[in-house]
Amino acid sequence: MPGNTIRRALSAFLSVTVLTLALNACSGSASDDDTVNFGYIGDYNGASLLAIAQEQGLWKEQGLTAKTKVFNNGPVQIQALGSGDLDYGYIGPGAMWLPASGKAKVIAVNTYTYADRVIAQPGIRTMKDLKGKRVGVPEGTSGDMILNIALEKAGMTTEDIQKIAMDPSTVVSAFTSGKIDGAGIFYPSIDTIRKKVPDLVEVASTKETGDAFPTAFVAGNKVSGEKNTKVIKVLQQANDWRAQHPEESIALVAAMLHVSEAQAKADASHVETFSTDELAAKTASGEIGRSLGKLGDLFVHNQQLAENPDPADFYDGDLYRKVHAG
Repeated sequence: MPGNTIRRALSAFLSVTVLTLALNACSGSASDDDTVNFGYIGDYNGASLLAIAQEQGLWKEQGLTAKTKVFNNGPVQIQALGSGDLDYGYIGPGAMWLPASGKAKVIAVNTYTYADRVIAQPGIRTMKDLKGKRVGVPEGTSGDMILNIALEKAGMTTEDIQKIAMDPSTVVSAFTSGKIDGAGIFYPSIDTIRKKVPDLVEVASTKETGDAFPTAFVAGNKVSGEKNTKVIKVLQQANDWRAQHPEESIALVAAMLHVSEAQAKADASHVETFSTDELAAKTASGEIGRSLGKLGDLFVHNQQLAENPDPADFYDGDLYRKVHAG
């Protein structure tokens, strides 16, 4: 009898232990599934929806917890998506060649931006005046994109300038110290430069050329479809709140980025926002696809892509519309 009692006790103990380990394992995987590692760029485009989602409790409504991390540019976030350090990120149009080449998936369009410029030191008036001069640019970004557009419109190529690759913060310091003559860069970095070089010259602009392109949120290729659905829902809800509360949205961005509301408002002035209804309609009509296709043509021309893919290969517009429709 004592032996049977011991065996029954041992069997019960093992059963409880196995059950506990199984429950812990399930709990751990659920926790991982509920966490969203989200990258962004520290400007109005990159931060506004994340600031709103956090303030309005939108992540919690979807059973998610968001951990956000700021980056200098889109290409670095794409690398982090590939390594698994991020689940989601935000990119400008200049980095769109990376999802177009299969490195990530666009899950939502955010805004159209007019924030990109080629700037030059005082005394330089045109793109042709930059011939042979030092021009800094964050490669693979929208700063790189506007530089290439402006060079082509001026009948020039990168061979006509001394193109120097540097990250955005280095562009700011190099321009303000006079180490470079020009830069392909974007707001709000230009506002930072202008404080020290008030007479800088904008020699080319996406607003002047009409080359406004979409900014977007991207997902890593290994992120599950169910999580994408929840994240898109959060982004759509935040997007509509931003459309209905523009001033409050600027205040939230200012608080998140630790800048003044005047700075955040100036940054927002270079952005065109849309309601989720409008973004879904632009997706359905093919307008967003055409914008992405136009970007693809630029990337092929600049030899960033070997060929221009179908936007449907990297923009999950069907899922965006499905989530919107409920």
